[in-house]
Amino acid sequence: MKKTFLGFILLMITVSSFSQTKSGYNISITVTGLQDSAIFLAYHYGDKQYIKDTVKLDKKGYGVFKDQEVLPQGIYMIVLPGKKYFEILISEDQHFIITCLYKDYFNTLRFSGSEENSYFLEYQKKWGAMQQKASGIVKRIQNNKQNSDSLRILTGKQKLQEENMKAYLKEVIKDNNNNLLSTLVKALLPLEVPEFVVPAGAPNPDSIKWIKKYNYNKDHFFDNLDLTDERLLRTPILYARLEAFFTNVVIQYPDSINKEIDKLIPKCQSNSKIFQFISVYLFNHFRESEIMGHDAVLVKIADDIYLSGKADWVSKEFKDDLRKQIELLRHNLIGMKAENLVMDSFKGIFVSLYDIEKDFTIIYFWEPDCGHCKEATPKLKTFYEKARNEGIEVFAVCTTGDRQAWTKYIEDNKLIWINGWDPDRASHFDYYYNVQSTPLIYILDRNKTIIAKKLSVEDIPSFINNYRRFAR
Repeated sequence: MKKTFLGFILLMITVSSFSQTKSGYNISITVTGLQDSAIFLAYHYGDKQYIKDTVKLDKKGYGVFKDQEVLPQGIYMIVLPGKKYFEILISEDQHFIITCLYKDYFNTLRFSGSEENSYFLEYQKKWGAMQQKASGIVKRIQNNKQNSDSLRILTGKQKLQEENMKAYLKEVIKDNNNNLLSTLVKALLPLEVPEFVVPAGAPNPDSIKWIKKYNYNKDHFFDNLDLTDERLLRTPILYARLEAFFTNVVIQYPDSINKEIDKLIPKCQSNSKIFQFISVYLFNHFRESEIMGHDAVLVKIADDIYLSGKADWVSKEFKDDLRKQIELLRHNLIGMKAENLVMDSFKGIFVSLYDIEKDFTIIYFWEPDCGHCKEATPKLKTFYEKARNEGIEVFAVCTTGDRQAWTKYIEDNKLIWINGWDPDRASHFDYYYNVQSTPLIYILDRNKTIIAKKLSVEDIPSFINNYRRFAR
């Protein structure tokens, strides 16, 4: 009985000691040929990289990255002097050994105690060779575009190489049994879009087939990505997929983008960290976008996520400031009916925006002494003098209160369009049209619907011509 009890105590001590030695992370590294130098352990986050730990190698090139806290899992980098680095996987077991030669670090890289990193290294080498071969075929195709026989043979080789690469990715996924490497490789697996059959006699069969393929690709774009797996946060993969989807895949109309956001958010909400990452990505992406109309997407993101209380990572001050910014966007989104403006004018009579009966109305917010306005106003005048008899009117609103400067500029430059005057901003034009700087241009259709905003004067003619051709 005593021996049994003593054995139990010894077993507990052994287990306890073992668990203590395995706590946190401990990555020893020897870089032969590199002495007395600092190296870094860094990680990916979004499209950026950050340093997590630093160690100075001794005279033998040896050092240890270690800490009592476990590292969040993902793809990390060992950064060497001379802008050299190699990637490693940090998964559940964070205790292993790395060795390499400084002069040929990648080809001499070895791992001990981390089978997953050994597989990752093997994958990187083989995948790199396959990509190099594929690039060579593409180059040969480009150089043989005039030779139909060579082009046919090379196209066949390209298809075969693509199939081999896809098969290899599937093999890596299967062999690694849902570990981190498997998850990462699966995220890179190309989507297999089926061949769609168009009924015989259907009009525009190529267009129908294109639309079907587009919708399938769009609807299944994230199929190989687990949007609840926060290990993806410390890889470049999640950011790259979001960027590709919202930049190159989705048609850049606010309604189309908003529908896709409504599909995406529920897929990640169960993981608070992924939800935060995707929400911040969407907010920054569309806040910084220069594509006209994307402010409608920003309003949606602000309302649905940030101002609704779901974004628990932001402060009250941030939300209060955001609410003010969003309010300035709500009344002037593309597709909305423009707010009527009624104000005094240069002719001494009140004018109303809604009284204009032209195909297009250009609202021009400007100042007589604004440097950019002094460049834009003469250009707009030249355009107006050519287009005023083609269903186009300009409703110009001076944003300053210097009547003498305003009057003098109009007279000196013979501005014969509608010149509105509202120094007290009784019409609240600054609020309804978010006038924070000048010059600022809006274009309205005959029904006073906003069809363009923040255009340069140079872009007005082509926009109106294209709108007449395609949007009616």
